Amino acid sequence: MRPLPLVACLALVSPLPFAAAQDAGQPALAAEAAPATGNPESGRQLVYTCQGCHGITGYKNAYPSYKVPKIGGQSAEYLAQALHEYREGKRRHPTMRAQAQSFSDQDIADIAAFLSTLK
Repeated sequence: MRPLPLVACLALVSPLPFAAAQDAGQPALAAEAAPATGNPESGRQLVYTCQGCHGITGYKNAYPSYKVPKIGGQSAEYLAQALHEYREGKRRHPTMRAQAQSFSDQDIADIAAFLSTLK
């Protein structure tokens, strides 16, 4: 392995140009983006596919041995977390994973905001 030239070594230990901008009062970049704020009205338009399993009055699931949870009225935080976990593959229901993968972070926040308002 060839040793690095002295200039390259100094570049590794000297402050980077963008660090000076942060010291000059510029806000630092957040490690994680803040969670999206949900809009219930937008969420109302997105939940049409959810109703088939989770919310039609009198609906009987095609899989009698599989219980489908009621999601209306759950907390927005719980619903958003569940959808993110399905999307990331941490929860393993193929239909829910496919649904969640089609949603953006904003979509998930909107859906969770709407469903949390239901009784």
